[in-house]
Amino acid sequence: MTTHTQTTVTEVGQFLKNPPEGFTVEAFGSEYRVHCSEENLVFIDNFRSGDCDIVFQNSLGRQLKMHNLWEYTRMRKSLLSKRIYVLVSRCDQNIPESIKKEPSEPKVLQKYVLSIDGGNPMIKWQMERGLDWAISSVAGESYRVEIDLSEILESLGAAGVITKNLMKCNPTWKDSSFTLKYYSDALFDFPHWFGFSKRSFKLRLIKNT
Repeated sequence: MTTHTQTTVTEVGQFLKNPPEGFTVEAFGSEYRVHCSEENLVFIDNFRSGDCDIVFQNSLGRQLKMHNLWEYTRMRKSLLSKRIYVLVSRCDQNIPESIKKEPSEPKVLQKYVLSIDGGNPMIKWQMERGLDWAISSVAGESYRVEIDLSEILESLGAAGVITKNLMKCNPTWKDSSFTLKYYSDALFDFPHWFGFSKRSFKLRLIKNT
């Protein structure tokens, strides 16, 4: 596991073997069921790791839908105070010469659980600013905003996540974000229908001064 004052990155197998505070894991044959307390905010869809199915039973999913101001306000408060968990994949960006001309997805080398402390002053400040900007910049009632964590992962790469073997593979990150979708009951929400209400902002590691 790689740690930082604002974040942790844990390989999936290690996470299941030694879950962090607020998590419990139960094994049922080839399925692992992960339970988490209300103090944590999990944006992880069900997935498969090796021969096992992993189910985060209290997860909100990578894409969370909200339908009214109360739901948005409640989620915003949680984002700014709880520890957030997201599943990310470390991939090999190198593509063999023999298949470069064919469509190809990067090879997944390892899956990790990334957590960030939403209550950390530096993270909280960025999250507040990003959410406020997203709301003020959309033209319609409905919108979606992607919270991109790729720069956090890149910053942590030099801190131990990238092992010597991975360094030889030209690694890159995949699935390093989660999305909030707000749907209103507006009858003619044209900007949203035509895809003009999509926003994205990045979180970064900032040293406390």
